[in-house]
This record gives sequence, C-alpha cells and structure tokens, in this order.
Amino acid sequence: MELKEFAQMVATRVNEFMKDYLQSFDDAAPNLKDAMSYGLLLGGKRARPLLVYATGLALGQDIKKLDFAASAIECIHAYSLIHDDMPEMDNDKLRRGRETVHVKFGQTVALLAGDALQTMGFELVSDPKSNLSNQSIAKLTHILATKAGYSGMCGGQAIDLDSEGKHLELEKLRLLHSKKTGALIRAAVLMGAYSADHVTEAQVKTLDEYATWTGLAFQVWDDVLDVIGDTKVMGKTQGADISLDKSTYPSLMGIEKAQEYAQECAQKAISCLKTLDIDTTLLEQFALFTVQRDH
Repeated sequence: MELKEFAQMVATRVNEFMKDYLQSFDDAAPNLKDAMSYGLLLGGKRARPLLVYATGLALGQDIKKLDFAASAIECIHAYSLIHDDMPEMDNDKLRRGRETVHVKFGQTVALLAGDALQTMGFELVSDPKSNLSNQSIAKLTHILATKAGYSGMCGGQAIDLDSEGKHLELEKLRLLHSKKTGALIRAAVLMGAYSADHVTEAQVKTLDEYATWTGLAFQVWDDVLDVIGDTKVMGKTQGADISLDKSTYPSLMGIEKAQEYAQECAQKAISCLKTLDIDTTLLEQFALFTVQRDH
C-alpha cells in the first residue's frame, strides 16, 4: 500500500474510533464535549497516528491493538494545538482552515477542552480494552507522559515562548524543536514499536533514531512553509513565526539551506531503516513526505 492510500485509511479509521469514544461520554457538559470534538476532529494529517500504525504493522501487530495508542497520541497533539493557539501563547485565529477552538467556543471552554483531551489521551492509552499486555500498557503510558511533558513537548513550548524576540543559536533551536515537535514524533514511533509483541531493543533503538531525524525534518520543513507556504493551502496563517519574531531554520540558515537541510534529515531518517529486517516502506515514504508536503 502506498503512503497516500495508507494515510487515507488511517485518517478514516482513527477519526471514527475517536468520534465513537467521545460519543460514549455523557452529556453533562455538552459545550465542553462539543469543543473537544471540534478540536479533535477538525482535520489534519493524522501524522502521529499514521506512525503508530505504520510502525506497529511493520512489526507484525494486529491493527486493532493499535487503535487506542494511535488515538491517544492524537488527543495529546490536539490538546497542544488548542492551547498553543490561545492568546496566552501564539494567539492564532485559524487552524486547518477554520476558526481555532478559543475563537469558536471562548477561552475558558478552550482551556478546559485542551485539559480534557489531554486526560482522554491517557484514558485511551491505559484502557485494557486495547488487549495489550499490562507491561505494554505501562510502557506506552510512560512514553506518552515523558514525551508530552516537561522533558518533551511542554518543555519545548516553554523554551519557544521564552525565545520570542531573541536570536537563538542553531543548537538551541534544534533542542527546542527536538522537544516541541520531535518528542511526539518519537513517541508515535516508540508507541507503535512497544505495541508489538516481539520487538527487540535493537529494533527500538533504530526506530527511535529514524523518528528523531524524521521529527527534525518535519519541523525544518514547517519553518520553510511558514516562509513560502500558502495560507489557504496550509489552513493556518503564513508568516506567523515571523510576526512573532521567532528564530527559525530559514532565519538562521537562509531559505535554500533550510530546504537542503530538511532533505538531508529525511535521507538520514531513511538510512536508519536499512538495517532493519522488516518492511519499512511506509516509514520511508513518510520521511520523504515530511519534506515534500505543502501543508
């Protein structure tokens, strides 16, 4: 299966799973439930669930045993976007071509929606209905917590906020994005790997290296799109990072070198996979996609 077809299958599958899970909640707080649904099902590439499925399937796991982990990481990603868009953070009005959650529902409901989606992520990943072993569930929960928290995404966001209006050196920028964006990319691959029944630590190490380079390629290309992208195509405001006076790869390296660097990172990610004795075609295609996309 080619990546485009696989991505469509993943989006349909994970969206239906998350929608059904949300609908199982009672209606005691309907406005909050609507805001959660809006923020979670607004659209998007479903890149992180895709990586969970692609990794787990490559290692021989049943796709039904990957649904909970794939949905969990998307909940964490969705909550982070809701909070990131709020006036206290980036103050974005547009996400995936539509109003951001705080614009549509108000700031207080948006804050709660993000909080509730975060906890829903941990509810999903720890749900015994996934039919994973208790050992796997514990491992996945720990990965999600560390990669989403202080040592990962939240820590990266804090560095990002503190860096507005400052000139960052390249190594500091790499550190920022290895946490803010790269951590959840790594989490997705690691969660897919540890969902498999017979994964080896050598395979996990190689897949983690792949994920690290892929996450970097993804972020560098995001910075490139902030300069050359189209707001209508991206579904978010082009030039947002520039308006906030953030250090980006194009601002430090120049647009052409940043594009070249993103390509280099993608190729390094692909080269990591060559030592594995499993079918990594989808993972290779995803690494290339990160630096070919227009949104």
